[in-house]
Amino acid sequence: MPSNALTTPRQAVEAARPLVLTAFRIVVGLLFACHGAASLFGVLGGAKGGGTVPLGQWPGWWAALIQLVGGVLVLLGAGTRTAALLCSGSMAYAYFTVHQEHALLPLQNGGEASVMFCWAFLAIAVLGSGPYAVDRLLSREPAAAEAAEPAAQRTSAG
Repeated sequence: MPSNALTTPRQAVEAARPLVLTAFRIVVGLLFACHGAASLFGVLGGAKGGGTVPLGQWPGWWAALIQLVGGVLVLLGAGTRTAALLCSGSMAYAYFTVHQEHALLPLQNGGEASVMFCWAFLAIAVLGSGPYAVDRLLSREPAAAEAAEPAAQRTSAG
């Protein structure tokens, strides 16, 4: 068996971690950007079943702008932590100002998406973009392949 083969489940999980983080970031960013595009441009079913949010309307138009721009930034992995923190905060605001007044629990007040996006973006803000992101291309951090190498292998090799 080659010395670099994954021999334990822990090593397999560690090897997959960067890919899973990157995929999670891309999916969450894409879905969020789609919400913004729907509200701003009336595509993908539009805002609330059709149409667009009126230009400059508070808070709907600004929330949609954050969704589109923040979602695209997170999707690309550009300014990821800042964009994700802003997106998380906007979803917390949406939950507490729009949904919370109707019932206590998200399942009762229709705020499941707001809560899920809020926590997903908070996780991205804390964990970062992962190795496959524009942030990494613009920084002097280790290359994606090096960053994807499990920590256990790096410490035992050197």
